[in-house]
Amino acid sequence: MSGAGTRSGAAAAGARGRIDKRWAILDAAFAVFAREGYAQAGVDAIAAEAGVAKATVYNHFGDKETLLRQAVTAHAERALAQNLAAVERLTDRGGELGAMLQDVGYHLLQCYCDERSWALRRLLAAELHQFPDLLDIVQGQVADRVTEALADRLARLALAGRLNTTDALLAAEQFSGLLVGPVEKRSRLGTRQLPDAELRDVVGAAVCTFLRAFAPDGAHARQAGQARQA
Repeated sequence: MSGAGTRSGAAAAGARGRIDKRWAILDAAFAVFAREGYAQAGVDAIAAEAGVAKATVYNHFGDKETLLRQAVTAHAERALAQNLAAVERLTDRGGELGAMLQDVGYHLLQCYCDERSWALRRLLAAELHQFPDLLDIVQGQVADRVTEALADRLARLALAGRLNTTDALLAAEQFSGLLVGPVEKRSRLGTRQLPDAELRDVVGAAVCTFLRAFAPDGAHARQAGQARQA
């Protein structure tokens, strides 16, 4: 191998190492902040959980406030990717509408009930008074974008004559509310793990109610009934 090739390979390995360390620190920081709260979370504990030196944490992020925001942003981006993948399952290219909504609703609830998602929401609630900009990260980068993506899919279904709505964003908000509201109550804000069958019951009821409100006239009863039985 040439000297240039050796240097190039070493540089690539070094870059990968820095990225791996950065992600290890972000994961550790999120875990410690979620577990102990911002005030009690020490950079020493974060460094130990990440398996790096304390100086490495400061070299990558500068200070604890920056680390908090970066950790929340990183996990919000992960949640966004998972939720958008769930929304993309809803198409206007055929398929029984109730069954598609069941599928999408179920996958959205799986994202919502992921332990990291609960931890992210609990961390936001705990630290919002001190760091109000975290709401922009979590709501603006995740919740709002997922709702907009869902609204886009529902708008396509409306244009295809499969839904009866002139306000797809409102329909998306209401579908999300029908899913999330019961889950928050039943799970006691994430402190109780819901069995898969219970999640599917929540989705079935949500889809049934949604179709009764938004299915085209003459189709709502049949589609709602199929959704409730699925």
